[in-house]
Amino acid sequence: MGSNLEVTNASKNNAIDFHTRKTFTLNTGAKIPAIGLGTWQSQPNEVTEAVKSALKKGYRHIDTALAYGNEAEVGKGIKESGVPRNEIWLTTKLDNTWHHRVTEGIDSSLKDLGTDYVDLYLMHWPSSTDPNDTKKHLPDWDFIKTWQELQKLPATGKVRNIGVSNFGIKNLEKLLNDPSCKTVPAVNQVELHPNCPSPKLVQYCKEKGIHCTGYSCLGSTNSPLYKDATLLKMAEKKGKTPQQVLLAWGIQKGWSVIPKSVSKARIDKNFELDGWELSSQEVHELDNLPDRFKVCGDGWLPVKVFFGDDE
Repeated sequence: MGSNLEVTNASKNNAIDFHTRKTFTLNTGAKIPAIGLGTWQSQPNEVTEAVKSALKKGYRHIDTALAYGNEAEVGKGIKESGVPRNEIWLTTKLDNTWHHRVTEGIDSSLKDLGTDYVDLYLMHWPSSTDPNDTKKHLPDWDFIKTWQELQKLPATGKVRNIGVSNFGIKNLEKLLNDPSCKTVPAVNQVELHPNCPSPKLVQYCKEKGIHCTGYSCLGSTNSPLYKDATLLKMAEKKGKTPQQVLLAWGIQKGWSVIPKSVSKARIDKNFELDGWELSSQEVHELDNLPDRFKVCGDGWLPVKVFFGDDE
């Protein structure tokens, strides 16, 4: 049940990767585009233009979340792009304070997005946060119960695939070993870049047939990665931007990537990934960068979700 790589419209005899045409096949049989546009931390008035620019450039995968507060702008960008909805992979996420209100959560997202279905619906964090006090966890609810509710959604037609986000091995084990877990998550969206590579988690997901999507795949704003001599030297040698090198690394490692940008120039550049690839030696060099940092911790949540067991 591992994620099978599929390359469409690319010659099998051509060794050079066509990353922008690549899809990964999920355990449901659905094909998720290898590169998408992330919208976390994008200001609402910038998101519509970013989504429109990305779709016009050729992106066919857009990632958002109820918590980002920009689903309406994402929906507007999709409509204004002129690209048919059925050609776009759209992911959104259930917010932590909505865990006990899954039906209301997906309905709210669909209304704001202006669509009648999403391709992928993720549980954003394994924390059922009390909406009346976000420093507290709900006393009578947990992510197991949330998953029980999420499992009902594909039958409604509102959601094509379901998955999780920010789940480490410990919480995945807890979920998958629970008798109520009838559906293995199709995707686990987690932070993935060379300074947060989580090889044990990635391998665990692969063994369970769970595809990984990497968020903060460029290391996020003001990333220390952009001072990394190995990365900068590699990008210069290849005549590519450090961002392009990081995206190729993620895709060649076997996960989808969702770089965030609101600048048309950067959105375009991040998509210029065809006709070249990293050598196995270059991938190995990036695999072995020694520095470590995490963009997203769990200190703001009422429960701990990261246990340092992913590497």
